[in-house]
Amino acid sequence: MEQSFQELDLHGERAAVRGNPSFVWRAGQDRRLNMIRQWGGPFGGSLGEVLVDGCGVGMYVRALLPYARAVYGIDIEGEHLTRAAAANPQAHLQLAMGEALPYPADFFDLVLSHEVLEHVSNDRLAAAEMVRVLKPGGRAVIFAPNRLYPFETHGHYWRGEYHFGNTPFINYLPDGLRNRLAPHVRAYTRRDILDLFLGQPVKVVYFTQIFPGYDNIVYRNPRLGAWLKRITYTLELTPLTAFGISHFLVVEKVTG
Repeated sequence: MEQSFQELDLHGERAAVRGNPSFVWRAGQDRRLNMIRQWGGPFGGSLGEVLVDGCGVGMYVRALLPYARAVYGIDIEGEHLTRAAAANPQAHLQLAMGEALPYPADFFDLVLSHEVLEHVSNDRLAAAEMVRVLKPGGRAVIFAPNRLYPFETHGHYWRGEYHFGNTPFINYLPDGLRNRLAPHVRAYTRRDILDLFLGQPVKVVYFTQIFPGYDNIVYRNPRLGAWLKRITYTLELTPLTAFGISHFLVVEKVTG
């Protein structure tokens, strides 16, 4: 029998496979929220009908409510969704999979997929579903792990045991070795993430890579955290942004 959420360690095997949502809102989330607002719709204006695809405990649902006509959310984890619904009674939340969104076509102005695609069973189908539910002119904003980042942030398996933590250089290994050490999560090259949308009626509006928020480091050592931000956020203005922690992709649904 599957354990309840309360009984599961946050660093346990189920969390490894399905990921942990953001439980605490910090500066790194503020930065990403500003990116979502800038690229998801008119900056400072309404984002329209918004879907948070894989909403976890509802952190981005709550953050987006002031900027949208309505916010919807789905998640595969019932325990997470219960917490999200309790914290955001004005949102429209459902238990569902990203590969089978329970909404009609051409319904949303914005779909947010925040560090979710790497965990779904079928990422290509999940991408197609995001496009299906977007209105023409609507946008999908996607954050997903970058294969070129020097650390695998979801931990790794060794001799059948899961080890939580940032593991260096796993993603630089050939696919066969990499997938033996990290079979529970995907990491995408630039080509990989774009290929998910091949054949879909979308155009790429913006695509880059971003570095972390360093929130844990800032908490423990503010001076070091500030230094890391200054250096790596400057790198985002150069070709070295290719080594950032996450891809940031914005696609827009087109007609015809």
